[in-house]
Amino acid sequence: MPRAGFRGSLTGPKVDVIVDMGNPFLNLTVDGFLKIGTVGVAKAAAEETYDIAKKGSISQHQLEHSLKKMCKEGAYWGTVAGVYVGMEYGMGRIRGTRDWKNATLGGALTGALVSAASNSKRDKIVMDAITGGAIATAAEFLNYLT
Repeated sequence: MPRAGFRGSLTGPKVDVIVDMGNPFLNLTVDGFLKIGTVGVAKAAAEETYDIAKKGSISQHQLEHSLKKMCKEGAYWGTVAGVYVGMEYGMGRIRGTRDWKNATLGGALTGALVSAASNSKRDKIVMDAITGGAIATAAEFLNYLT
């Protein structure tokens, strides 16, 4: 159930959804898909709301387009997050340890896979792997700071 509170700072509603697939790998992957997919939907909804407000009116066609865009963004963001979480978990299982290197390897593999699925240029795939690894590593180090 959503909750909000005030304890020196404002905290937003917290919603916990538990999905038990019977396997920790699948549990983490589905959890990542749902959480980050929701972020993608919210991003698309905000952009579409702004566009509609700017135009001042909405048609049935625009509404359908907005809903399709929200679903597409949610599915894309969720898929990338699910792949990343699965890769990071898999790296931990293979290496037998949980550290920042799992995030680096998981991010690099995710960047390469997503890039390879969307284009076929070798240099772009390598650059996306480097970017994915760098972003995942930075996020991991930021988690240690907080």
